Amino acid sequence: MTKSLIIAQKEIKDFFRDTGDLAFALLLPILIFALMYGVFSASTQFNGTAYIVNEDDGGKYATELINNLENSEGITVKLLTAGDAAAKLDRSAIYLAMVIPSGFSDTLAGGKPAQLTFRQRGNGSTEGQIIASIVRGIADNISRNVKVMQNVKADLADWAIPAPQIELVVQDYLNQEKVSPLVAVTETAVGSSPDPVNLYLPGIITMFVLFGVNLTAQSLVDERRKGTLERLIASRLKISELFFGKFLAYVTRGFFQTFILLALSYAVFQMFTPLTFLEASLVALIFATTCATIGIFLGAVCRTTNQAIWIAVFVTMAIVMVSGTFFPIAEGSSLYTVSRFSVNTYANDAFRTIMTQGSSLADIGKEMIILLSVTVVGLIISRFIFRAVRGGK
Repeated sequence: MTKSLIIAQKEIKDFFRDTGDLAFALLLPILIFALMYGVFSASTQFNGTAYIVNEDDGGKYATELINNLENSEGITVKLLTAGDAAAKLDRSAIYLAMVIPSGFSDTLAGGKPAQLTFRQRGNGSTEGQIIASIVRGIADNISRNVKVMQNVKADLADWAIPAPQIELVVQDYLNQEKVSPLVAVTETAVGSSPDPVNLYLPGIITMFVLFGVNLTAQSLVDERRKGTLERLIASRLKISELFFGKFLAYVTRGFFQTFILLALSYAVFQMFTPLTFLEASLVALIFATTCATIGIFLGAVCRTTNQAIWIAVFVTMAIVMVSGTFFPIAEGSSLYTVSRFSVNTYANDAFRTIMTQGSSLADIGKEMIILLSVTVVGLIISRFIFRAVRGGK
C-alpha cells in the first residue's frame, strides 16, 4: 500500500509540475462555473420593445396607453412614423407595430368603440405576440375605466353635479382600486424550489466528474503502449501496487477539479451550509472513485488510444443521457427502469437531496452504497484484466 501511495504522490506531483495540465485543470472548472453563473444569474423577466405609430398625438387616452406601456416592467416603447414602421416591417427589421389611429381619444371620450391596429410580418414573432397581449390588457383596462366614468355620469345626470367633479371622484376610486384591488392574485410555489441553480448544478457537477473517464482511459492506454507501465514494473513494483497507485492518482485529480467547482458554487451562490458543503464534497469524492474505476476498466479493456477515446465518449454520453441529468424521468416509464443502471442517476439524486432539501448523509445511504458497490466490483474486475505490458502482465 505504501508503494501505491508513492505512485499516486508521484503522479500528482507530475500533474502539478506540468503547468499546461495544471492551468487546464484549474481553468476548466472556473470557465464552466463562469458559464453557469452567467446563465443562472441572468434575469428570466421578459424584455421587449413595443413599436408604436401614434397618430393621435396629444390625445388623452393615447398618452395614457403609451405611459402605461412604458411603466410595464421589461417593456421599452419606441415611437415611429407610419412610413418608418412600414419600411422596417418590409425589411424584417421589426415584426410588429401598433397603430393608434387619429381621433382615438375623442372616440373613446364620446362613448364610441375605438380600435387599435397591429401591423405585423408573419406571425409577429414571439416577442411581438407577447407585446400585443400586454397592449390588449392595458387597452381593456382603459376601456373599462372609460365605461365606468360614463356610467357614473349618466346615473348622476339629474343631480347637476359638475362633470369635472364627477371625473375627479371616480378617478380617485379607480386609482385606489389599482393600488389595492378587491381581487388579489398571489403565487405559491408547489414542491421544490424552481431555482435553476438547484435544478442544474448537480447535473453539471456529475458531468464534470465524468469528463475524467475519457482522460483516465486514454492516459492508461498511452502509458501501456509507450512502455511506461512496463518500466515501472521492472523496478520491482507489484502490479497491484501500480494499479492502486494509478487509481488513487486519478481519483485525486478528478476530485480536485470538482472541489473547485463546488467551492465556487458555495462562495457565489451561497447554497450550502458548512455541513452540507462537506457532505456534497464527500458525495463528489465517492463519485470520483466510481468514475476513476470506470476509466481504469476502459483503459484495461482498450488496446489503442482511439478505442479508449471513442468508447469512453460513448459510455459517458450513455450514462448521462439515460440518467435524466437535466430533466425529470417519469417513475414507472421504461426510461426510468433503464436509468437505474446509470451511476449518474444515484450521484444526481444524492447531490439534489443535499442541495435542495438540506438533508444529511443518512438520507442518501442507498445512493452511496450503490456507488461504492460499483466502485468495489469495478476495481476487482479491472484489477483482474489490468495489464502493464501490451499482451501480458
